[in-house]
Amino acid sequence: MTAKELSQYLDKFLTSPAAQNARVQLELPNGEKLDLSEIQLLENRMIGDRETHRLNLKGVNLGWKMGKIIGKL
Repeated sequence: MTAKELSQYLDKFLTSPAAQNARVQLELPNGEKLDLSEIQLLENRMIGDRETHRLNLKGVNLGWKMGKIIGKL
């Protein structure tokens, strides 16, 4: 996924007031969920790499669990 594609998804979600105030989490392949804590723009230094930059999303485990998810909107 590119940053431009991410922006398009977010633009669609952010038309909803519920989404504007929603907590942002990352789900890992093992099902663990982390709260988004930071977004970084990083530069790749590999010679010949076609992707020169990347967005890095950092997550943090707050140590407590949120309530059970009851539905997908």
